[in-house]
Amino acid sequence: MDAKRIYPLNNFIRPGLWAIFIALAMGGCATTGIEDPGSRSPPKVWQDQMLEYDAAKEIKASDPGFESAHIVIVSFNGLVLLAGEVGTEELKVKAGEVVNTFKAVRSVHNELVVSGPISMVARSNDSWLTTKVKTKLVAHGAIDSSRINVTTENGVVYLMGYVTREQAGYAVDVTQTVDGVTKIVKVFEYTD
Repeated sequence: MDAKRIYPLNNFIRPGLWAIFIALAMGGCATTGIEDPGSRSPPKVWQDQMLEYDAAKEIKASDPGFESAHIVIVSFNGLVLLAGEVGTEELKVKAGEVVNTFKAVRSVHNELVVSGPISMVARSNDSWLTTKVKTKLVAHGAIDSSRINVTTENGVVYLMGYVTREQAGYAVDVTQTVDGVTKIVKVFEYTD
């Protein structure tokens, strides 16, 4: 069994900053009586990030075939998106099964494609498309873009978030105006 490294926060935060850190953390815990169903608390964001990290590690360890795969894992409130390329249909299924074993996972959207990894040029283009979509969402103004995760893989834009149906519609409409997008996949959870 591998020993896990624990990094205490006091190694990273100077003593004078503890009060600020605690105040910010507690501010996220305050309630106003009106809960915004589309918002994500810092602990939830952290849980999603840890889930992504742990899932990537477990997938890679589950089969040597994943060494040559390119897998993107995105978690948003326990909804997990798997995108990228794997060598076989069996690896695609296995990746989904591995992720589904995590307690925090509510649903897995397995969008993996059976093919060789895409080129670095295509990955750079995907990063550029993601930036363009995010920029247009911010500029649009009718949607809080922080509620929507944008992931692009081989020209396909995946939109994830916890939004109203109207906000999801706006996000899709905005994404359709971005040159280079070949397909849009909605992985939304709706608040209404």
